[in-house]
Order: sequence, then structure tokens, then C-alpha cells
Amino acid sequence: MTLKIKYFGMTAEASGKEGELLDNKYSSVQILRKELLNKYPGLIKMNFKIAVNQHIVDDNCLLSGNEEIALLPPFAGG
Repeated sequence: MTLKIKYFGMTAEASGKEGELLDNKYSSVQILRKELLNKYPGLIKMNFKIAVNQHIVDDNCLLSGNEEIALLPPFAGG
């Protein structure tokens, strides 16, 4: 099972990439978030949301595999 990770805006700058594939060894968004913060320390000070299959979720969301994950920086608008 594979997670397709997409980075947008500042999260792409912090990770140095627009996307990657990760083996799904993460049971929840919380565990995945911790791993990404470990892997990309530039994300630590950022306030970003995580979307799973195009729906913004909280860290308690469970992952089963083959999901599309997006790291979304804060949106500005008016």
C-alpha cells in the first residue's frame, strides 16, 4: 500500500518537493504528521492542514492505504 503525498505552497518549499510516494506504515494522520515533521524540520514551525482524498481531516483520521495526502498551508483570501 502506498500513500501519495502532495505538498503545496510553503510545505513544498520546506520539503523541497511537490510530491512523493511513501509506503503506508502509518495507521493515522497523527503518526504520518510526526514522521513528516521529523523528515522535513522546516515544517515544524508551519501551521498546515492535512487533507486525505481531498477532505481536510484532523490528526485522528485513520489511514488504510492508497490514500492521497495533501499538506495545505494556510489560505489567504478576501
